Amino acid sequence: MLAAPPYAMSAALPPASDTELGYAPPTVRQFSVFLDNKVGKLLELLRTIDESSSTRLAAFSITDSSDFAVVRMIFTNADAARHILRRSQYTFAETDLVIVELGDGQSLSTTCLYLLGAELNVRFAYPILLRGERPAFAICSDDNHLAGQILLRKRFRLLAEEDLAPSD
Repeated sequence: MLAAPPYAMSAALPPASDTELGYAPPTVRQFSVFLDNKVGKLLELLRTIDESSSTRLAAFSITDSSDFAVVRMIFTNADAARHILRRSQYTFAETDLVIVELGDGQSLSTTCLYLLGAELNVRFAYPILLRGERPAFAICSDDNHLAGQILLRKRFRLLAEEDLAPSD
């Protein structure tokens, strides 16, 4: 029988308590909106969102090709955003993400290091637009549930949808 290598996940992480094993870290819903890659389509989408008083845009990222663009968007109210996108007949997909706030002594590289220690791949990441707060970013990994548990155990703060709304 072979011994587990020293870099095995069980060696990289301290033992979890019983409460951590069943705990689901907070996730936030991302909408990937598919747009024709034509002048003015992004503005049209953003104006549709701006016309609503039920949600605000908290983050977005754009990936384009010659024919279409994918606009990844996070809102302060996912249910309202879903309604707006459906009503406006946009084609979109939904994905849950983990939003990580960087505290003192924490960085994007340390975040990636901890996820690498658990052999988790980061599929994509982008910054979150928060006013007067610490830096934060959305991250999608191979297993967002496990990624969230690992980052919580490493004392990162994970944000939920209600943390994205501006405090007026």
